[in-house]
Amino acid sequence: PVSVVTGAALVAFSDGEMPFVGVLAVIMVVYVILAQVSDWLQKALAFRVGLLRGAGRLTRAYHGMLLGHIGLAVIVAGVTQVSFREVERDLRMVPGDVAEVAGYQFTFAEVTERAGANFDAIRAIVPVTANGRDIVILTPEKRTYRVSGQVMTEAALHSNFFRDLYVALGEPIDQAEQAWAVRIYYKPGIGWLWMGSLLLGMGGFLAASDRRYRSKSSEQTDAVA
Repeated sequence: PVSVVTGAALVAFSDGEMPFVGVLAVIMVVYVILAQVSDWLQKALAFRVGLLRGAGRLTRAYHGMLLGHIGLAVIVAGVTQVSFREVERDLRMVPGDVAEVAGYQFTFAEVTERAGANFDAIRAIVPVTANGRDIVILTPEKRTYRVSGQVMTEAALHSNFFRDLYVALGEPIDQAEQAWAVRIYYKPGIGWLWMGSLLLGMGGFLAASDRRYRSKSSEQTDAVA
């Protein structure tokens, strides 16, 4: 019941619609994490010496397994969000235009020129707001490198744990109107992928450092010798 209520609450407070498969995936992820935490509490309290001292008696291999399972669940949650809630829009924008993507307002304020160390750039100024709050000013660029003449697109990015916002400046469409092709991405859950991968790696390292595995390795070395 707790996992169903928690999963439903996460979906309700999300800033976008999610299909049934996505809702089910979130509920399953919450269930896996709560099951791991519940198992840890039961095993730690079973020693009857207090939670912290009991947790200290659990093996590194067990804690590594726990972190690995939670990390995998967080990765699944991130993949679910990216798969079902990602938004990508290709737009024709002139200075002053406003595009709304996933509850964020992207204002194509102006286009300026900038000289870099070894390139010349055309830069767009794109303030981003949400619910009347200023979030960030993104500055995507179209760079031309002086020596090679190569043209590169430098996307602007703003990230936090819950989502990533990207803006990329494409090709000019109408010089007279200063119209440009602009691509806007809203990618939720990218931070979850990084966090899940970190937990998974920490779990593997912790499990491998368990003294039982070191003891077995020493015994095998002695036997060979």
